Amino acid sequence: MICWKCGTEIEVAGATRILSSDSCANCDYDLHVCRNCRFYDPNAHNECREPQVEWVRDKEKSNYCDYFQPGVESSERRPGRDSVREVKSAFNKLFKD
Repeated sequence: MICWKCGTEIEVAGATRILSSDSCANCDYDLHVCRNCRFYDPNAHNECREPQVEWVRDKEKSNYCDYFQPGVESSERRPGRDSVREVKSAFNKLFKD
């Protein structure tokens, strides 16, 4: 798993569960958050691909979701990436004269 806030790789072994009180050893932010879950999808309904999940207001704060599963974040959601700039640059390259 990769911390949504700082990008630190966090080893989650086998049956180890991420508890709502767990935090990143590097940045001390919560780990049991929507942004670290494999079901998190900003384009999905309620920003979650799990259809039975209850709505969570703050996707970056610890919660008690029973469906939470640690997931590896995609590169465009990792901290330090300027995805808006990259997308605009790619768009401009398409239409450059």
